[in-house]
Amino acid sequence: MKQRPVSLGGLLRFAIAAVLVGYLLWRSDPQDVWHALAHASTGPLLVAVALVLLDRAIMAYRWFVLLRPLEGQHLPPFGTILRIFFVSTFVGTFLPASVGGDVVRAYSLSNHGVPKADSMASVFVDRMLGVLSVLLMALVGIMLARDLAADRSVVLALAVTAGACAVAAVLIFSETADAIAESFIAQVPWARARKILGELFTSIRRYATHHGALTNVLVGSILVQVLRVIQAYYLGVALGVNQPLLTYFEFIPLILLIMFLPITANGIGTSQAAFVYLFNKVGTPPAEAFALSVLFVALGIVGNIPGAIFYVRRSSIGAGSSRASEREHPTFSEAGQK
Repeated sequence: MKQRPVSLGGLLRFAIAAVLVGYLLWRSDPQDVWHALAHASTGPLLVAVALVLLDRAIMAYRWFVLLRPLEGQHLPPFGTILRIFFVSTFVGTFLPASVGGDVVRAYSLSNHGVPKADSMASVFVDRMLGVLSVLLMALVGIMLARDLAADRSVVLALAVTAGACAVAAVLIFSETADAIAESFIAQVPWARARKILGELFTSIRRYATHHGALTNVLVGSILVQVLRVIQAYYLGVALGVNQPLLTYFEFIPLILLIMFLPITANGIGTSQAAFVYLFNKVGTPPAEAFALSVLFVALGIVGNIPGAIFYVRRSSIGAGSSRASEREHPTFSEAGQK
């Protein structure tokens, strides 16, 4: 398969991320950052790892809940959904955009008999409910730390996220948007594109009557965000960051919002800047705040390790099946040698 070249925008985001990380590391003093990381306590780190595995399982379950109204009896078992979810998050770690894992997830599910339109719709709605949960938690954080309401980066992140959620809500629930979308799709000049867009929009619109599933997933998404705040708290405890849990509820949802902004690759760089900036407001030394940001990003990668295990097992099983097939059906050259 021919690999697509990295776009100019992608290169720019990687460059911005590298500059931000390099600058913030230099300002925080690399030796102090290393000292904080090297002396992190093991116990709280293990608690954070356990919590990130729990939040990944909840994320897989909420996707399963979203798929049930669309697929009914044809839905693959939860074990298959869990494996697809973990593998897609692992593969998404190496893709330049946060939506890369979502594309892999939708494509993989379609290989199990689920229509592509339903696969894409479920992933889209799951993503938007996740974004909405972060927005709601961030609004709570703003209420707890009112001085941040005047911060431009925070306001921008809130505005972008709220706009995306509003668009998603209109697509699902608005009859007017339904008519406009159908008119727009009809103007698309390519028949295949019209068919794909039409099927995708129809699948998204089907969620308008499944309020119970949407509410269930939203509650699960909020629980995931609460777990992420607690994960950050235990990472801070491991580093000796002397801040109460309430501070993390103020800052972590806002940091996640800032990471959503498509400024850098996968939020690297912006997350370090947000951690250092916000935790400095409550007296946390830059080195500790930077180290906390590194562990927070690394914890997300650790949460993808189950996906790596599933991926390696599937690859080894596939290789074994291929070798068995070769033994049962030797190639022409091998048969000639026998």
